[in-house]
Amino acid sequence: MTLALALSVAAPAAVAAEPLRLVALGDSLTQGYGLAQGEGLVPQLQAWLRDAGHDVEVINAGVSGDTTAGGLSRLDWTLAEPVDAMLVILGGNDLLRGIDPAASRANLDAILERLADEGLPAMLVGLPAPGNYGPEFRDAFAAMYPELAEAHGAALYPDLLQPMSEKAEAGLSFSDMMLEDNIHPNTEGVAVIVEALGPEVSAFLRGIDAGEGS
Repeated sequence: MTLALALSVAAPAAVAAEPLRLVALGDSLTQGYGLAQGEGLVPQLQAWLRDAGHDVEVINAGVSGDTTAGGLSRLDWTLAEPVDAMLVILGGNDLLRGIDPAASRANLDAILERLADEGLPAMLVGLPAPGNYGPEFRDAFAAMYPELAEAHGAALYPDLLQPMSEKAEAGLSFSDMMLEDNIHPNTEGVAVIVEALGPEVSAFLRGIDAGEGS
C-alpha cells in the first residue's frame, strides 16, 4: 500500500483535453438577432454538436450588420483568442446592400487565405443568390462560395437558410420560421437550420479529428 501510494503521488496528474474551439465568424444570423440568450444559432449548434458526441465550444463571433468587409477587418481581433477551426458565415448584409459580388468575393478570399496561412480548418457557409439584382449579380454571388471553398480547400455548406430556400422553391411560405422582419429566423427557424447544418459541421469536425483539416 505504501508503494502504491508513493507511485500515485509521483505520477503526473492526467490533464483533461480542452474542448475544440470552433469560432463562428458572421453577422446577425450568427449573433442571434432578436432571440433570447441560448436560442440563437451558436448555442443551438453547440448543443446539437455536443449531443452528437463532440467536445466542442462554439464561439459567437457574430456582429449584427457586419459585411464581408467587416468580418475581414476584425479578423486579427478574432484570432487573438485561441481558435481551432472557424465557420465563416458572411454575405447576408452584402446582399441587403447590393454590394458588388466581386468585392464580397475578395473579402472572403482574404479571410480564407489568412485562415489557411494560420493552419486553421475552415467551413464556408453560403447564402442563396437573389434574383432581384439581375442575373449577372445572381450568378456571380452563387459561384462565389463554392469556388472560394475549392480554391482554399475549405469545407462548404452552400446555403445557411436551406430549409427556408427549399420551402420557397416549393412555392410554400416559411413565415412560421421567421421573425416579423422576415429576414432573421425565429427560435424554431434556427432549430430547423441547425438540424440541417449540424451533420455537415459534425463531419467537418470529424475530419479535423482525423487530421484532414485544411
